[in-house]
Amino acid sequence: MPKPKHTQAHLSRTVLKNDSPFKKKRTRDSMTYYMGAKLIEVGVNPKKTIYRWKTEIQDDKEVITVSAYWDEMREKIEAEEAQQTQE
Repeated sequence: MPKPKHTQAHLSRTVLKNDSPFKKKRTRDSMTYYMGAKLIEVGVNPKKTIYRWKTEIQDDKEVITVSAYWDEMREKIEAEEAQQTQE
C-alpha cells in the first residue's frame, strides 16, 4: 500500500509579544529559510510552493506559524482564495 503524498508542511516558533519588530522579522526570515531548506530536502521545489503565515497571541507570547502548500493543496487554497475575492 503506497504512502500518502504530503502536500503541506507547518513550522511554528514562539516569541515574546513585546520583542522588537526586528527580532520578530528575523525569526520569520529564519523560518522561511529553514522551511525552504526542508522542502528541498524532501524533494519539493520551494519556488512552486505558497506560504501562509498565522500569528496567535497567547498571554505574553506570540506563536508564529508558517505553512507551506504545494501540488493539489496549493491549487485548492488558491481556488478558495480566488472565490473569496469574488464574493
